[in-house]
Amino acid sequence: MRIAFTKMHGLGNDFVVLDAREAPLPPLNPGFAAALADRHTGIGCDQLILLEPSSLGDFRMRIFNADGSEVEACGNATRAVGLLHGAPARIETLGGMIAAAPSDGGISVEMGKPRFDWDVIPLAYPMDTHSLPVAWEELVNPIAVNVGNPHVIFFVTDPYAIDMARLGPIVENDTLFPQRINVNVAAVTARDAITLRVWERGVGLTRACGTGACATAIGAMKRGLVDRRVTITLPGGPLVIEWREDGEIVMTGAAAQSFRGSFDPADFGIDA
Repeated sequence: MRIAFTKMHGLGNDFVVLDAREAPLPPLNPGFAAALADRHTGIGCDQLILLEPSSLGDFRMRIFNADGSEVEACGNATRAVGLLHGAPARIETLGGMIAAAPSDGGISVEMGKPRFDWDVIPLAYPMDTHSLPVAWEELVNPIAVNVGNPHVIFFVTDPYAIDMARLGPIVENDTLFPQRINVNVAAVTARDAITLRVWERGVGLTRACGTGACATAIGAMKRGLVDRRVTITLPGGPLVIEWREDGEIVMTGAAAQSFRGSFDPADFGIDA
C-alpha cells in the first residue's frame, strides 16, 4: 500500500498534507510525523497535516510539528489546506473552528478571537499578560496571546539582531510556559507595518508563521502601536492581518502547491 501526499507551503513554511477524508489511513505511530518531516531521510517539512472527516465542519485538520508533537493551530497550513480544498470551508482544529476561503490576496482565514487570560495562554501562574514582568537577556516585557496556540511577542528595534537560534529554545522551554510557547520578535516600522521573526514551538526558526503573525499584530494593536489592519513581513513574505470590530482575526496571504507523490508506510515503521 502506498499513501499519497501533497507537498505545500505558505511563504516557505512547508507542509506534507495527507488526505484521509475519503479513506482512512493506517494508524500513525508516535514517531511517524517526525520521520516524515526529516529533511534528510523523510519527505521534509515543518509540519505534517492530516485531513479527516468532521461532524462539526467541512473537515478536520490535525497538525503535527517536525518533532512529532501535535499542536492546536497553524495559520499557514490553513491557507495551504484552503487552497487544496478549492472552496470556502469550515475547518475543525484542536484550537477551535476556523474558516478559510479564496480571496484576491490568496486565501483568507478567519482565525477566531484572541485570548489573553493567563490560564488560557497558559502560564504557570497568574501574571499580567499584556506586559509580562520577565526578561531573557535583551528580550524583555513581552505580551502573551493565545490565537489557537500560545505566543509571546517581544517588540525590539531590529528582529534580525536577536540571536533567535540561541534564545528561542530558552524562552520556548521556560517553566513559565507549561505547554511551551511560540516566540516572536517584532519591529513596528509604520502604523500599518511590522517586521517579524518567529521561533516556532517544536519546529525552530521558520520562514513564516501565520499564528505568529496574528498574535504579533494583536499584541501591537493592544499596545496602540499600529492600526487594526497591518502587513506583517516575515522572511518568507508578507501577510495581511485585520482585527475586525467583532473581535475576529482575519489573515490573508499566499499559499502554493509544490509537488505530489506517494510513499510506502513500511519505510516509516507503519503497518498498512
